[in-house]
Amino acid sequence: MSEPFGKNIKHQTFIAAPPEKVYDIIASARGWDSFFTSGMELEAKPGGKMVWRWKNWGPNFYTTDAEAKVVRAERPTVFAFEWYPVGKDNPTTVEFQLESKHGGTIVRLTESGYPDTPQAREMILECAAGWGEALALLKFYIELGTVYTQPGTD
Repeated sequence: MSEPFGKNIKHQTFIAAPPEKVYDIIASARGWDSFFTSGMELEAKPGGKMVWRWKNWGPNFYTTDAEAKVVRAERPTVFAFEWYPVGKDNPTTVEFQLESKHGGTIVRLTESGYPDTPQAREMILECAAGWGEALALLKFYIELGTVYTQPGTD
């Protein structure tokens, strides 16, 4: 395992919905599949298995999957998992903190644990952009019912 990089991914957004609704979407495979993944598996309890799946996703139509393990599942305030964007020897932790505020929910996402390697520095940039996209899609889905439309599917 490499030395830590010392930098985290951090995003936050406001969603005009109660924390329970936001939590129920981010803590379920069906929820994620509604706006971001295709065929995800998720057992929302500490130690529970997660498998992220994307099929023909985005403008480049990539297909991939990623395994993860739930580390915290405290409805409606915290959902966290560990996954391996830089390889099996270097897990990172993604934590969603949900705070009831302003008549809705402030969602704070932090991903920590990246090692200080060239591959990890490249991956932290990719994941930072990806988590920003995921939170925007989550917000649009919950507030407006908007679901991402894959190019060329109309």
